[in-house]
Amino acid sequence: MSESLFYIQRAPKSPKENAPLLILLHGYGSHEQDLFSFAEELPEELRIISVRAPHNLGFGGYAWYAINFDANENKLSDLEQAKTSLTKIESLISDLKKEFNPSKVFLLGFSQGAILSYALSLNYPKIADHVIALNGYLIQEFLPKSYHSELVTDYYISHGTMDQVIPVEWARKAPQYLKSMGLSCDYSEYPVGHGLAPQNFYSFRDWIAERLQ
Repeated sequence: MSESLFYIQRAPKSPKENAPLLILLHGYGSHEQDLFSFAEELPEELRIISVRAPHNLGFGGYAWYAINFDANENKLSDLEQAKTSLTKIESLISDLKKEFNPSKVFLLGFSQGAILSYALSLNYPKIADHVIALNGYLIQEFLPKSYHSELVTDYYISHGTMDQVIPVEWARKAPQYLKSMGLSCDYSEYPVGHGLAPQNFYSFRDWIAERLQ
């Protein structure tokens, strides 16, 4: 287990050498058990690692970085904390790759976890093969200054049209940017708020399953 980040794990139900790896990054104020709750519904061959964010907010909630508000109630992300979390996640994933030697790596993030999934995949070549970004958006400061030729294969992106935490307009910029870089992505919207509709879950589950064949 990484010294810097705590995580929980579901081993592959159909064990085989080089089992594909799915890493889960939860949202602000949540914890490692949240996304892990649907682990049993995901493909059996996956090794699933759900990571706890490093900043304890109390009452069982954690964050990858602080979110503050200015005098006009504008949200301000602590980008230095975010960068530190990115480094810790990258280190953990590198350790997991050495330990398990997975055939493929999937990175799935929700909200703040999706924001960091974008940043990781765009700034650390080969860190993951596939990214699932749920209810997140691209932070301008984390966009790479140069194009890497060995980025992830593709993205699954979804967002709630009634999301009051992260406006859907923010999410719509991601597929435009990724396609401009020549990267493939499937983008979908659902009539929900800051959460997942059941059909959203089935959609990305099938998307993962297709890439395991």
